[in-house]
Amino acid sequence: MAQRTVPLTAAGKVRLEEELVDLRTRRRPELMARIQDETESGDVSDNSEYEELKEAAAIVSARIQELEHTLSHAVLVEATGDGTVGLGSRVTLRGDDGDEEMWTLVSPQEANALAGTISTESPVGRAVFGCRKGDSASVRTPAGEMLYTVVDVA
Repeated sequence: MAQRTVPLTAAGKVRLEEELVDLRTRRRPELMARIQDETESGDVSDNSEYEELKEAAAIVSARIQELEHTLSHAVLVEATGDGTVGLGSRVTLRGDDGDEEMWTLVSPQEANALAGTISTESPVGRAVFGCRKGDSASVRTPAGEMLYTVVDVA
């Protein structure tokens, strides 16, 4: 079975690699030490903190596996530089409410709205993908249709 590649920006790949290192070297060992302490301190059969620690450890292990898979199939991409919104593009959008937002379009694996990145598969990312400066795109939101105009593409 052929493995699908995962397109990542260089910055996104670095962030994912840093997260993987943190999970492997800090977070998972901390959880394992706390689980060991709970095990050694007595009866764990009815210990909610022990169960929470085990669940957190399982979540961390799953995230480690996900990151390893993503990084092992990563292909670095760069913005096209031709003025078209695409993967890796830094785009400034003006909503029909007049507010401007600046986003970098990235793959779903590296999207983080708090860090200013949105997925090319998100409603906004999908709508503006392929647009150029001056183009407008409509996005359906829970509050209704929102029109975004591409102010700049870098």
